[in-house]
Amino acid sequence: MLVGWAGSAQAAPSMLMGREGAAAGLASSAELVGPESTPPVTWVPCPDNPAGECGTLSVPLDWAKPRGPRIDLAIARHKATDPARRIGVLMVDPGGPGGSAAAFALSGLFSPELRARFDIVGIDSRGTGDSLAIRCADLMTDRPSIYPADEAAFTTLLRFNQGVLEKCRERSPIFDHADSALVAQDMDAARRALGEQKISYFGLSYGTVFGQLYAEKFGNRVRAMVLDSVVDHSADAKRFVGDRAAAADDSFAEFAKWCDRTESCALHGQDVYQAWEAALVRAGDDRQRLLDSMYFALRDPDWQWAAELITGGQRLAFEPNYESVRLATVCQDFTLRIRNFGEYQRLRAEELRRSPVMRGSFLGHDEATACIGVSGRPTNSPHRLDIRNAPKILVLSARHDPTTPYDWAVNVHRQARNTALLTYEGWGHVAYPRTACTRGGVDAYLLDLTVPANSCPAPR
Repeated sequence: MLVGWAGSAQAAPSMLMGREGAAAGLASSAELVGPESTPPVTWVPCPDNPAGECGTLSVPLDWAKPRGPRIDLAIARHKATDPARRIGVLMVDPGGPGGSAAAFALSGLFSPELRARFDIVGIDSRGTGDSLAIRCADLMTDRPSIYPADEAAFTTLLRFNQGVLEKCRERSPIFDHADSALVAQDMDAARRALGEQKISYFGLSYGTVFGQLYAEKFGNRVRAMVLDSVVDHSADAKRFVGDRAAAADDSFAEFAKWCDRTESCALHGQDVYQAWEAALVRAGDDRQRLLDSMYFALRDPDWQWAAELITGGQRLAFEPNYESVRLATVCQDFTLRIRNFGEYQRLRAEELRRSPVMRGSFLGHDEATACIGVSGRPTNSPHRLDIRNAPKILVLSARHDPTTPYDWAVNVHRQARNTALLTYEGWGHVAYPRTACTRGGVDAYLLDLTVPANSCPAPR
């Protein structure tokens, strides 16, 4: 689910605050909190990007206790460059979890027309960026193998993870208050603070979880919503790892086809699968790093790099640093509770059954095993999407995406009738910037509420 976007926005430092919230309650049915409970944002020029405005959004630490301690979340916006034709606010999130939405709002991803017609707003979700970032990566430097071979190795991993969780919780005041349902509440607080009746939303990858939950809770506050590379929040542990494992092998098959038809491929004219197996043998102790690097090459996709990984002409990639946030967010959004070695063996067998070439998915396996040792039910339990009072929502996905499988987009589309599915018949993770068709379809929908055609061809 990890998505990385470069950005230069830096919001004011966040802090945990003990002041009382206003006298507004939050009912168990997720009724809207009164606007008086959300102070307006004070905007200042962003230190690293004067074209953007930065500020902080005050929200309750726990939305079930709106009069309790409050926290500040970093928020940034790029104001519409054509105010006379301004449509409203486009709230955005790059996913991850762990990507800075504040920086993303000021990035170069969005077309000139979107930047002209919308105030583009990003809120660093809880535990990310300048919103009380959860920083526990240093606790994981001596992490045991996440591929335990026996009961003893599983127990070692379990106890290690439990130690990390305990220490990380001690460090972070929001560790137990960072699931996606709370982020959806924060989004609506931002809407109220900005004085908007409705918002448009554009979420990538894990940011689509935030969008889905917002549409469920506050559908009547949605003008338009794009969910690009959607995460299926109804997935159980078996599908969470199995679907992504199958998607990784599908992407490798596409890479092999490209090599077969492309003379510039370093493996052109060879048996790509045989060369891959030989490379894994040569890798020796670096075998897992080679598998992980291939996963990221397929995700871009960068097929020249993928070929060079097999021929040995390219250094291996290192894992991204998103370890801390996933413990507080992913482990509470999904039922990833592998309780013993027997359960692990069954999940691993499912991965290998569906992914004999790539031996599973880097992110699927990594996130599932990171949650070993987490106790109790997830605070934001996975469930089928239930959107009843929102307008037509656009779901966008590449057919060959190794990170968020295309089947997830299809399933989300089936669960919610008021969605439209736009399929990019190509490769890689995040579909919007791939072609003129994907970009134009999304832009037309956000600008004019025009639902695009069902598919966009891939370049050849």
